[in-house]
Amino acid sequence: QVQLVESGGGLVQPGDSLKLSCAASGRTFSGFDMGWFRQAPGKEREFVTAFRWGTDNTYYADFVKGRFTISRDNVNNTMYLQMNSLKYEDTAVYCCAGTSRAFSSFWPLHITSQEYDYWGQGTQVTVSS
Repeated sequence: QVQLVESGGGLVQPGDSLKLSCAASGRTFSGFDMGWFRQAPGKEREFVTAFRWGTDNTYYADFVKGRFTISRDNVNNTMYLQMNSLKYEDTAVYCCAGTSRAFSSFWPLHITSQEYDYWGQGTQVTVSS
């Protein structure tokens, strides 16, 4: 059974940066998708970004392109989300998620919450002046 634990959230001002971490255990990662979702007050959960272990396949939602960067640490089974130029609308609970299945590098990355099987508890990111 896989377990995901997020950390790194906090209170920041507009334009600031923040780096989130997600440590994973209990599964192998080759071919599995792993990514970040967020849910703001009064809104539905939305996809942020994801990658596929063992590949360089990465995908970003339009609203974070050029501002957020996803990365990984293969040795420690950890992924990161570097968040720059934060905006008020980035305020949300950020959750990391992973699939329970492996896919080839040619298969499109999964970008809906229904396609992910494992979830962390979430970390709060608040952007306020």
